[in-house]
Amino acid sequence: MKAVDIHGPNHIEKKSVPMIGHQIEKPSANHQLKRTTFLMADGRHGHKFCAMTWGYPAIFGVYQLYYTETLGLPRAQISWIGSIQIFITLFLCTLSGRLADAGFSRHALLAGSLLAVFGTFMTSLTQRYWEILLAQGICTGIGLGLMFMPTIAVISSYFKRRRAMALTFAAAGTGTGSTVFPATVQYLTPQIGFPWAVRCSAFIALLLVIVMNLLFRPKLRPRKTGPLAEWGAFREPIYLLFSCGSFFYFWALYFGFFYVSAGGCSSSSRDSVLANMGVHQINSYARNIIGFSSTTSINLLLITNVAGLPARPFVGWLADTCFGPVNTFTVALACVGALLYAWIGVRDQAGMYGFSAAYGIVVGASQGMFVASLASLTNDPEKMGTRFGMVCTLMAFATLAGPPTAGAIIDQSGGRYIYAQIWGGTVMLIGAVVFGIARVCKTGKKLMVKA
Repeated sequence: MKAVDIHGPNHIEKKSVPMIGHQIEKPSANHQLKRTTFLMADGRHGHKFCAMTWGYPAIFGVYQLYYTETLGLPRAQISWIGSIQIFITLFLCTLSGRLADAGFSRHALLAGSLLAVFGTFMTSLTQRYWEILLAQGICTGIGLGLMFMPTIAVISSYFKRRRAMALTFAAAGTGTGSTVFPATVQYLTPQIGFPWAVRCSAFIALLLVIVMNLLFRPKLRPRKTGPLAEWGAFREPIYLLFSCGSFFYFWALYFGFFYVSAGGCSSSSRDSVLANMGVHQINSYARNIIGFSSTTSINLLLITNVAGLPARPFVGWLADTCFGPVNTFTVALACVGALLYAWIGVRDQAGMYGFSAAYGIVVGASQGMFVASLASLTNDPEKMGTRFGMVCTLMAFATLAGPPTAGAIIDQSGGRYIYAQIWGGTVMLIGAVVFGIARVCKTGKKLMVKA
């Protein structure tokens, strides 16, 4: 017997907060849209979560410039700080995802919030390398790792029909955070000094985590029993293919960010590339090949991040209403690969600005749809955190290997970028093919099917 038959058609809408441990069967599209709008309006949505967990690490490009020019530390040595931070963030996702499934979402979020903010404040006081590594690399990395998976799992549990739109709107917070945090430190440092600029970014982070913890509402019944990792998931062809495709995707993803928006490789920075992983250095491609100054090249990072902001919720809407998350993600991935090939033809500053904006749009679309696609392939919502976390832990090794692979290719090519660009585009297209195969396994060989 359905509750709707007893209480009338408006019963579900009056109960805007569902009871823990119960699922609302087949909610209407209007109800889902109202809930989406409500969550976006009152701040409970994951936009703030992603602004902190994924937007904050983008600030390290500015830290890198300060550490190398002010403290006189080698770039290769400094690079390990940011590399360790992102690696720990991803590697801990299996643990934090299982904690979320077991009902400890609030505990993980609170502990991660305290560690991330504490690490940022302590970074403003550091003067030695080991202090920076401990505060910014390890402490902040652990905090971000504990925060990420619980928030994504909870967002996924609230949505069915509009899940892609909800998750991509949350993912848009990555662009918000990766614009606000670097800009805060970059433009306040000349005015108030680096330590207080870092503290200002820490106060922004503190405000975000306070709001996050106050509005965080886990929905599903805890799954107390079960292993840390669900190895049986890899026996499912769709999940296995998705995991393999994710590895290819993240293997090449940070190569583009690294060289287009905040990093690169020249003969003078070879060691830094081999040690680094992601958005951690000023753009030596734009600086040495195109002719940008060190300060101007950082603007490419901001352009890339801002351009991706509207792309994420837009592709989420397309996925929910037209094509489905897996189809949309596969097309977005193919566009990223094609754009990496197109990068070969960039020869001037105008082209570099245009390419950075275009890259930000397609990468923003793909990043938003990555989480939505994985959510659509997970039938049991009580295992959402664990399955998400397992893929993210795999991503940790992919992101760690990507830029060093590109650096080795560039080094063996005498400083030329073309072979690394071909490698990046090819790997990304391979990932798109693997996701396409996963889509066929899910829906069959029918082309015009929403998936």
